Amino acid sequence: MGSAVAAALARRGARVTAFDRLAPPHTLGSSHGRTRIIREAYYEHPLYVPLVRRSYELWEELSRETGLDLLRITGGLMVGPETGSLFAGALASARTHGIAHEILDAKALESRFRAYRAPDGTLGLHEERAGMLFPERCIEAHLQSARAHGADIHMNEEVQDWTTSSAGVTLSTTRGRYTADRLVVAAGAWLPSLQPSLGLTLPLEIERQLSHWFRPQGEDATRYDAANAPIALWELEGGGLFATLPNLGDGVKCGSHHAGLPTAPQSVNRTVSREENEAARVALEAVMPGAGGELLESRVCLYTNTPDAHFIIDWIQRDRVLLLSPCSGHGFKFASAIGEVAGQLILDGRAWIDLKPFRVGRFA
Repeated sequence: MGSAVAAALARRGARVTAFDRLAPPHTLGSSHGRTRIIREAYYEHPLYVPLVRRSYELWEELSRETGLDLLRITGGLMVGPETGSLFAGALASARTHGIAHEILDAKALESRFRAYRAPDGTLGLHEERAGMLFPERCIEAHLQSARAHGADIHMNEEVQDWTTSSAGVTLSTTRGRYTADRLVVAAGAWLPSLQPSLGLTLPLEIERQLSHWFRPQGEDATRYDAANAPIALWELEGGGLFATLPNLGDGVKCGSHHAGLPTAPQSVNRTVSREENEAARVALEAVMPGAGGELLESRVCLYTNTPDAHFIIDWIQRDRVLLLSPCSGHGFKFASAIGEVAGQLILDGRAWIDLKPFRVGRFA
């Protein structure tokens, strides 16, 4: 989100200085793992559909500007019980916003997409526009755009605290002090450690999440390729979600959604155990038989969760500090649009989309 805001502001002629305690790309936060799902029939809530539509447009613009390939359209499946949160929520968004979609029963889904095996009694909603973003490349593109338009990017410089006044913001880092008119805080999993400077307590939970990559088995392994298999979300028995992403040459990627334990970036266990990898293989084989061959890689990433799983986008501290936490494990796809929204709030005083659902005050 920080790189997106820096790019959006710099493109509009603002004088921008951006800080990162690390130097992306890295594997210590929430924006790595080679691929992220982007989808339009948004099961979480229909209010996200206009935002994701704008995100598609901006990712494509950024790709043209930088010459980097950022988005791969594969189509997408949301599979689960008819009354479950995933299928029913995706269908509600599709109908509310007129998204082209098709409903497939288990037999039709398996006939159309040979990589998949749908559990009995489930339905699949198929949408054409879903696909994958390449997060490390997306961040590189936003930083490239920001620098090209004059932004001053400070890597490996940790922000320690700040103070606000009627005149602006004074920022202290590990290397010096800076003054500015406005401050945008998009610290991800490190946001809880900044709460003394924020001046408020946020009900955030940092969650340890896992991604796994497996080499498909069998003579017909091409059925797992992106040309033949859409991205898919699966609602499991008990309501949990499991994600599968097709093979781009580095294995089939999979992972459970919101299945991790509370943690912190300073103390998270970054080693994925044999038992965790085997559990992922079993889950993958249940919906993509033959995909769970040799384990190629597994990684830990971090979710920053709000209690209602919706974002935080709001002004605090005399409207000098814009707090951004578009998070809860489903935020990356929106980064391009969130950058634009933040730029509008700072330079125009208002954004094109209603941000009331994302205000901090809802946690009071």
